[in-house]
Amino acid sequence: MDEKEQHGVYEPGHDHGELGDAEFDRFMELAAEEGFDAEEVEDALEEASQGPLPVLAVVGRPNVGKSTLVNRILGRREAVVEDRPGVTRDRVSYEGEWAGRRFKLVDTGGWEQDVLGMEATVAAQAEFAVEAADAVVLVVDAQVGATDTDEAVVRMLRKAGKPVVLCANKVDGPNGEADATYLWALGLGEPHPVSALHGRGTGDLLDVVLEALPEAPEQTFGRGGAGGPRRIALIGRPNVGKSSLLNKVAKQERVVVDETAGTTRDPVDELIELAGKSWMFVDTAGIRRRVHLQEGADYYASLRTAAALEKAEVAVVLIDVTEAISVQDLRIITMAVEAGRALVIAYNKWDNLDEERRFYLEREIERDLVQVRWAPRVNISARTGRHMEKLVPAIETALEGWETRVPTGKLNSFLGEIVASNPHPVRGGKQPRILFGTQAGTRPPRFVLFASGFLEAGYRRFVERRLREEFGFDGTPVHMSVRVREKRGKKK
Repeated sequence: MDEKEQHGVYEPGHDHGELGDAEFDRFMELAAEEGFDAEEVEDALEEASQGPLPVLAVVGRPNVGKSTLVNRILGRREAVVEDRPGVTRDRVSYEGEWAGRRFKLVDTGGWEQDVLGMEATVAAQAEFAVEAADAVVLVVDAQVGATDTDEAVVRMLRKAGKPVVLCANKVDGPNGEADATYLWALGLGEPHPVSALHGRGTGDLLDVVLEALPEAPEQTFGRGGAGGPRRIALIGRPNVGKSSLLNKVAKQERVVVDETAGTTRDPVDELIELAGKSWMFVDTAGIRRRVHLQEGADYYASLRTAAALEKAEVAVVLIDVTEAISVQDLRIITMAVEAGRALVIAYNKWDNLDEERRFYLEREIERDLVQVRWAPRVNISARTGRHMEKLVPAIETALEGWETRVPTGKLNSFLGEIVASNPHPVRGGKQPRILFGTQAGTRPPRFVLFASGFLEAGYRRFVERRLREEFGFDGTPVHMSVRVREKRGKKK
């Protein structure tokens, strides 16, 4: 197997994503008949078949310019640039691109100082982010030089064994480059002088970053891969019962259930036998909310959730049914969907539900979770073990949907029926239509549709809904991209 095949890169004449040779040849003939350029079609398939993006974590102590660097890499202001405690951080990851390569960027705040001390806090925060990363950019203030906190983060990075690119920030001109040379002492190799604020040197830094990032992330999970157990992330907001659930499925006290645990990390991976199979549970319960650090604890939880999702195949999102579904619950579900993981929603503390609360809960689900109706639902009690036997079938259903593939011939027959029975609305005197399509990948299912014109978002949602009705896809997000034919080519 050559390197491109190993990384799942689609190439003409090679392994065509998930299409067999004969199926691919028929597909390309159809594309030519409809006037699509072969190179354009191949580009669309390659883009859709790439799957999860490599992950780059940006770490460092407070006030070194991490968020400024993240915004510079993104080319827009996304990350919060305000290093003071209490700044709400709704997102911790973004999608970036450089020299035609896409990657996921994980921004760490570095702003929170708590009773553990700055050094321990920053190192712990960096550790959560590095868990999820394929490569790391360590940002150091070249004007200040290496501090004890910087060295604590370096020690953690050495243990993690991930590729590290050293960014010497705040080098605004040639005079500052002498300051950057002192950072060789950190032992991480060449410091790359950058001014994140003004953009100086960021292109050279990103060139080095691309060399450190894999073409595609290593698939530690897999359909067997090395025959290992399937990986499940238990995620949810603090105090929702994640540790209790893990202890219940393990049938022993694997994780301390303690609301005052601060940012202490519990054991991450737990191999557990359930329904006659081995499963690897990734517990995210090590983040606790403390009264004087509410915002910070939420941010830690988001970082830890992102790390767990990167390592998992299935996300089991726990929701406390005794409280109203919150913005934080919805954010966590969105993180799982955007990460492309199979999804199960577990409504915990069901034994504490009275009739009045059940009435309102069902309406909250109908109103707030309409976009994830496809996710299997289990009503459980982690404390008493109620309905725990339903958890494994729900996980297996989600995994099955996550790995479902529809043959191209069957998909195009289905698309033909949709176009005939429910054509796209006429807009501006034109009626765009889906010409043909293919499934470019699984885990999650990724489709490319080729159309004669722009397909509105509502029509795309309709096609996805019909796809689910026809072929299943329970428990999995479905990614759908559309390529529009620029102009009609000659039929051959």
